[in-house]
Amino acid sequence: MKNLVTCLCLLLTVWLLNGCNVAKHLPANERLYMGTDIVVKADSTVPSSEQEAIQEELSGLARPRPNQQLFGYPYKVGLYYLFGEPRKPKGFRAWFRRKFGQEPVFASAKALSANIPIFKATLQNAGYFGSDATAQLKEDGYKARGVYDVDVKQRYHIDSVGFLVDSTPVQKALRFASRRTIIKKGDPYLFDNIKLERERISQSIKQRGFYYFLPDYVAVIADNDSVAHKTKLYFAVKPDIPEAASVPYTIRNVFIYPNYNLSTARNDTNQRRAYQTNESFRVVDSTRRFNPKLFRDIVTVQPGKLYSSRMQDLTLSRFINVGAFKFVRNRFDPDQQGDSAVLDVHYYLTPYPAKSMRAELDGTSRSNNFTGTQLIVSWRNRNALRRAESLVINANAGIEFQSAVDGEGITNYRFGADATLSFPRLVSPYRFRYDQRQALPKTNTTIGYQTIIRGGLYRINSAQITFGYAWRQNQQVEHVFQPFNINYVYVPSNKATGLYDLIGNTDIPEIVRRQYVNILNSDQLILSSIYTFNYNSPARSISPNTFRLTTNVEAAGNLASLFFHKAVPNDDRKGIFGVPYAQFLRLDADFRYYRKLAQNLTLANRVFAGVGITYGNSKGYQLPFTKQYFVGGSNSIRAFRPRAIGPGLFTRDTLRNVPIFQDGGGDIRLEANTELRLKFNKYLEGAVFVDAGNVWTYANTDIFGYGAQFSKTFYEQIAIGTGVGIRIDLSYFLIRFDLGTPLRKPYQTDGSEWVIDKINFRSRDWRKENLVFNIGVGYPF
Repeated sequence: MKNLVTCLCLLLTVWLLNGCNVAKHLPANERLYMGTDIVVKADSTVPSSEQEAIQEELSGLARPRPNQQLFGYPYKVGLYYLFGEPRKPKGFRAWFRRKFGQEPVFASAKALSANIPIFKATLQNAGYFGSDATAQLKEDGYKARGVYDVDVKQRYHIDSVGFLVDSTPVQKALRFASRRTIIKKGDPYLFDNIKLERERISQSIKQRGFYYFLPDYVAVIADNDSVAHKTKLYFAVKPDIPEAASVPYTIRNVFIYPNYNLSTARNDTNQRRAYQTNESFRVVDSTRRFNPKLFRDIVTVQPGKLYSSRMQDLTLSRFINVGAFKFVRNRFDPDQQGDSAVLDVHYYLTPYPAKSMRAELDGTSRSNNFTGTQLIVSWRNRNALRRAESLVINANAGIEFQSAVDGEGITNYRFGADATLSFPRLVSPYRFRYDQRQALPKTNTTIGYQTIIRGGLYRINSAQITFGYAWRQNQQVEHVFQPFNINYVYVPSNKATGLYDLIGNTDIPEIVRRQYVNILNSDQLILSSIYTFNYNSPARSISPNTFRLTTNVEAAGNLASLFFHKAVPNDDRKGIFGVPYAQFLRLDADFRYYRKLAQNLTLANRVFAGVGITYGNSKGYQLPFTKQYFVGGSNSIRAFRPRAIGPGLFTRDTLRNVPIFQDGGGDIRLEANTELRLKFNKYLEGAVFVDAGNVWTYANTDIFGYGAQFSKTFYEQIAIGTGVGIRIDLSYFLIRFDLGTPLRKPYQTDGSEWVIDKINFRSRDWRKENLVFNIGVGYPF
């Protein structure tokens, strides 16, 4: 039997090798094209970095593209010929060819010669005037490669940039455009930059009223010095442009139709029903659904002023970003009024339904044995006060129960509601002009209330009110400032009888008792101001590198300390109406860096650092629980369970046998994550990751004991984990599955923090304690 299996394997191998023998299947006198070689022979003035860039660019332009190869073997062509010619168009052979094979690409001298003018034009557009290229086929058996010898001449650089103007209106606009040219003396000659300059000039002229002006109307004259290899560039308006393109247009009327719908277009656009606003806009809104002050904030195209493409783009962008309109389009009507050219502007706006409701039911199953569900009901009004204000009211209720842990389990309940009102403007006693920002600034105010019932132990009530502003400085920079942030946390003593009983139990560890006592004393008022700065790298950059920086600064209790000095009974802190207020400074930064290594391969990185310093009224205490830092879980260090690390040497990992329903955090957090993401196809993606970090207390060590406070040896307390992941991309959202395992634990396990040598996938106990499965929606960072 063993010999029979061996013979069958040998026969199968011989058949596969014979079937995949590409050479015997190729037509007579044909060679399989295996790729392109670019040999650059450059002038001595051309640096090696430019030569490498030329070689890479020309290789990308070369045609035809060879068949896919594996270690130099065209395996897809081999699979194409494996079963021979199909007998039926829908048979197995035809299906196999379409699914796994690839039709051979044959070498052709004609195809090679077709690339030469493309290469020469590419070099000329980059300033290497006079460069040349030749091509030849090099055959090797049934294979052939295209070899190009590229002779690269010395590159030309810009000597000067000039603008040819006269006294006509369009030429005056050209003179104005010359002030911000993107081409500078000493730059290498690049035809792409010249095209960008023509587009910039065209936009600048259009911003000065020339509605019909196009980039094609800008002439470029190049004066080359073949000795110095310098180029003088001159830009001018072509003399034969259409008359309409040389005339500035003035805005006559601005019509706004904020209830436009195709089915009722006749009534929605009836100009006889229009009313005029203080800004002379003509609005057709018979129901007065929108307050005309909304259009004052959005529309920057003003009657009586010159047409500006910048103001037009700004207006459209604001209509889209304000969030009240589903579709936005516009139309211009040119006309002649006496000796002046004028434009009537029409904005057709289709609003979203003003009110909507949404219900969401979630199911959760955590790695700490908690299973539960949550219902969220949301109601939204997109035009609450008739100026596109967004009012969102959420109500939620959830239950979470814990599977038996050593014969005991607890059940948690969560109830809450909140309301957020967002204004597409700055709410202030003073009126602001919103200059030329594409998105209007926002004023956000929120009021909310949450109740958490922790089994039969205790109840935490939390009420919060926030008021703040958010605005974009440009496409890369965003600011958020919340001057008023009030959070009141209250633990009613009559709802914590179970916790009092547990504290009196002498069998529980002392460290757990301290945490429970801390919960009973957690009544606190947080009066803070928060500033957030966001920076994103340019979205249109061709660089493989992108990054994002988010920083937060929060200060709490400083104003309260100036006005409230009365001590709280049975407490060493001062308070407001008998409730102690927190006083701290909290700073953190989140930096994310992404590098595209290949078409389907990305390296993603994140570094987070945060510190909270308590002082004054909170000196000697930790940060309030809602402001503490935590690590572990699906968006943090994925090889550890949620909140299972720290502070410092303290841990809630199962190996330490500490009750896993205890929560705790730190005042200082350091975390670093790196992840290699490989996209297999449109829907499936894989990942390999490494996470590291921990949290520490800043001053207080009574609760968590020795090793919890941040010190010079913090690096010796870093937790490290690794793992693999699978992601399913469904376009609208991404589902993530990550499996992680610790490499280093902050505390010692059998004399060492490193646990790499203890990895044992065959051990059930090891898998239970060290394999952590995470499910998430979206990327972790």
